[in-house]
Amino acid sequence: MNFSTPILGLFTLSISYLLGSIPSGYIAGRWLAQVDIRQLGSGSTGATNVLRHFGKVPALVVFLIDVGKGIAAVLIAKNFQLNDNWQVIAGLLSVVGHIWPIWLGWKGGKAVATGLGMLLGLSWPVGLSCLGVFLTVLSFSKIVSLSSVITALSLPLLMVLSFHGNIYRPAYLALSVVTMAIVIWRHRSNIKRLWARTEPKIGESH
Repeated sequence: MNFSTPILGLFTLSISYLLGSIPSGYIAGRWLAQVDIRQLGSGSTGATNVLRHFGKVPALVVFLIDVGKGIAAVLIAKNFQLNDNWQVIAGLLSVVGHIWPIWLGWKGGKAVATGLGMLLGLSWPVGLSCLGVFLTVLSFSKIVSLSSVITALSLPLLMVLSFHGNIYRPAYLALSVVTMAIVIWRHRSNIKRLWARTEPKIGESH
């Protein structure tokens, strides 16, 4: 029996979770203003909360780091030549690490940026399509949460459309459904505010 794949797989999953747990938004708050960003606004450590309280440049840096966490997790799995299932779980664990980071008492962000990175690592056309949907909705609505939810809802369809000919990747499709569910669940309070028309737009305080 070849034990190398399970060992590499478990190593990759551990690294993926730890990568996802890097609290970039929290570090930005401590570094820029000596505050815990979880005590501000939405309480999220993601780029949107950073944008509201610290400005565009810190938010962009946090966003890029969070995207990079998802990409790196998948690329590590691919570098070890692990199959689709391992790649998908590695990507998901980077998302889980971002939402429930071990370093911050299991309270992190909403994983939109890290989820985007995961998709870019797995299937860059799907990742770019999701980014396009997000930016299009954002340009009209100016509401980050609405853009995130609509992008999540479109993900399974975008994943199916990415399959060519007889190439069908059930692990990728399952991932798209799980990711959609996670993003919507993490945005449940935003959805309530969207329904009540009290969700702030970009530039408005939370």
